[in-house]
Amino acid sequence: MTGWQNKRKARTASLWIALGLMSGLAGCSTNPATGHDTFTAFMPPAQEAEVGAKEHPKILKEFGGSYDAKDLPTYVSEIGNKLGAVTETPDQKFTFTVLDSPIVNAFALPGGYVYVTRGLLALASNEAELAGVLAHEIGHVVARHSAQRYSRGVLTQVLAGGLSAAIGNGAGEVIGMGANAYMQSFSREHEFEADKLGVRYLSRAGYDPAAMASFLKKLRAHSRLQAELAGRSPDDVDQFDIMATHPRTVDRIEQARAAANTPVSGTPRLETVKYMTEIDGIMYGDGPENGFIRGRKFVHVPLDFYFEVPDGFSMINQPDAVVAKDNQGATIIFEGAPAAVVQSGPRAYLQRGFSKSVQLRDIQAIDVNGQKAATGSADISLKSGTKARLRVVAIVHGKSAFQFLFLSPLDRADSYNLDLRRTTYSFRSLTKAEKKQYHALSIRVRAVNPGYTVDTFVKSMAVDRRPEETFDVLNGIENGQLPPEGSLVKVIDE
Repeated sequence: MTGWQNKRKARTASLWIALGLMSGLAGCSTNPATGHDTFTAFMPPAQEAEVGAKEHPKILKEFGGSYDAKDLPTYVSEIGNKLGAVTETPDQKFTFTVLDSPIVNAFALPGGYVYVTRGLLALASNEAELAGVLAHEIGHVVARHSAQRYSRGVLTQVLAGGLSAAIGNGAGEVIGMGANAYMQSFSREHEFEADKLGVRYLSRAGYDPAAMASFLKKLRAHSRLQAELAGRSPDDVDQFDIMATHPRTVDRIEQARAAANTPVSGTPRLETVKYMTEIDGIMYGDGPENGFIRGRKFVHVPLDFYFEVPDGFSMINQPDAVVAKDNQGATIIFEGAPAAVVQSGPRAYLQRGFSKSVQLRDIQAIDVNGQKAATGSADISLKSGTKARLRVVAIVHGKSAFQFLFLSPLDRADSYNLDLRRTTYSFRSLTKAEKKQYHALSIRVRAVNPGYTVDTFVKSMAVDRRPEETFDVLNGIENGQLPPEGSLVKVIDE
């Protein structure tokens, strides 16, 4: 028998094994929520719970743990459980978690693990909007979209190359891809189905189903502003909207609402006052452990350092680095440096340990406000094909080490020399007064009193850039129209 025949025979055997497993595991079953036959043979409910329990600690670690201020977990769980009780599977166990992250985000894991961030809580303006987000994620869980996606993936591998290769490591290994997999991988069909189920559960629980669309509209406005603050085109929304990977629009939510065709139980509720009371005082933006951007300054109290970027640069605080850019193509990256900087010294690190592919020149030891440091440069080609000047500064700061990577267009590199030197030598320890001065921002709820205007609230916004637009986005305000007297709005306070 030829090798091709052997492979074909093995593949046929795998197919029959797979078909046998599908039969034994009731591969196709009717989902009580959707009414559709779905293929979930390779991830039964017990395994969904096992996967969710396994991934849950990883999610907490990835997103900075849970945010427990003001007993928000209890409040969010009460809303979530109210929605879970009106699903087609009311006995399904759900675990609701508020993540300590400023990013506006929500997602669900198999087994009923549902997450929202404090950044999302800050953006929502009433309980119905939060309930709409939770109802959508509950829809994914009840419809068993993760089990469908996983089972189809395993079947594809079975048909392509054998059963053992497809399921040899178990579902926990194959599906353990971190939060991004769950935030980005649902199909348009699944997203529409989750929206339709979400509208159904919102209505059954007595919430105004229009809140799902109003929050999505607010989310897109938030994402456009974040793109602009990062120096990108306002049309470049998806990079700054973690939910934009879900193919959802306001129009599609309205279609889902019509398709759900579920009347609201009683008078539609928003529960604005209750919600605003619950979020009054919660943290806004970065927490102390990630450092704070204050205008052109970056301050990290726990790690005891401070630096400033040049005028015209916009900073973004990422989980593993601070990135600043100007509109002329220059970039500053500040990040932690390897332990070798402390052990062997910054000059030796730049000579032997910085990079295998970039050879720095003119390496010299320097003193940065009493801290051992070294600097070197190289002319490099970026992936875009453009030429750039790279200057690296490694600094020993106490028992830690950090580095600046300065990238500037090669034809204008000299014009940046003075500004980048100023940034280097601005790096220092904090004074006692500064350690008390810098702390996290918070959401504060204010009433719209007679005679108040948008400017009344904008003046109290503790943000350095675009305070009016930030206030508008935070409160869903369009065309500068303040809500009626007696309404509640959010401001950002120090």
